[in-house]
Amino acid sequence: MKNAIITLSLLAIVSSWKTMAQDNISASSNGGKITSNNPIIKDKYTGDPAALVYKDKVYLYAGHDEAPNDFNFYKMNEWLVYSSSDMVNWQEHPVPLKVTDFTWAKSDAWAAQVIERNGKFYWYVTVEHGTTKGKSIGVAVSDSPTGPFKDALGKALITNDMTTQTNIDWDDIDPSVIIDDDGQAYLFWGNTVCHYAKLKANMTELDGPIQTITLPNFTEAPWIHKHNNWYYLSYAYQFPEKIAYAMSKSINGPWEYKGILNELAGNSNTNHQAIIDFKGKSYFIYHNGSIQPNGGSFRRSVCVDRLYYNKDGSMKRVIMTTEGITK
Repeated sequence: MKNAIITLSLLAIVSSWKTMAQDNISASSNGGKITSNNPIIKDKYTGDPAALVYKDKVYLYAGHDEAPNDFNFYKMNEWLVYSSSDMVNWQEHPVPLKVTDFTWAKSDAWAAQVIERNGKFYWYVTVEHGTTKGKSIGVAVSDSPTGPFKDALGKALITNDMTTQTNIDWDDIDPSVIIDDDGQAYLFWGNTVCHYAKLKANMTELDGPIQTITLPNFTEAPWIHKHNNWYYLSYAYQFPEKIAYAMSKSINGPWEYKGILNELAGNSNTNHQAIIDFKGKSYFIYHNGSIQPNGGSFRRSVCVDRLYYNKDGSMKRVIMTTEGITK
């Protein structure tokens, strides 16, 4: 028995040596580096991601963080667009939209989202209004998902004076839009208060009153999506921000809070998500401050990891990885 134990121990040690050797060979063949697909954009700082699945591609829209290394606030003048057919390789396209494309806007290319309807692409953006104090939501339109886009209205769709539940002037930010199965479009947005309203078929006018949704510790960044007959409303929770979510069988609620979906995003105080299905898989797109040495809350980077659903429709906690999407 003693000899058998010694023999098994020796075999275990040899096996361990072989495994270590194979790992070393694997690491050497990759230059000793671990695969690092996150962040997916490494030559620019990008934040507040949104994504659109159209035909056989994913289009990623993001704000461009341009703050100098010694500047500790947001400096954002334009939005960027990238596309991918495999979620691994991303192609950058020319800058499709800038704050200056809205003559009534003053500054701040903050969070935004694009949706397609009848062959046109509508881009809902957050900007600082030029004459009405506070943040506002504008709409741009294009015949292509990569632009160029132009102001669809010549004025803001949502201004700060249209919402009065809180007296802050940055509560009209972070638009998210969905077209339901019956063709009705909805716009969600907000900071400290989650607002939503119907949109007319032209996608540039509200179709009814602005309503609110009560969610635990709602901060900002609502994202509305549907999966297997469930509606999901995810959002930035507390500050620094995690991502939490609620579920409903109706887009008008009631919404059942389901818990935390994504933890703090590294050294970024904010957390902003997009959730999509593409080619039979689900993805969670977010930002963090992972580009070193100067990445952080005002120099963010977009990342992507897989998202999984439980049998009851709830979503599993997202695991943020360095490897990201590898195939």
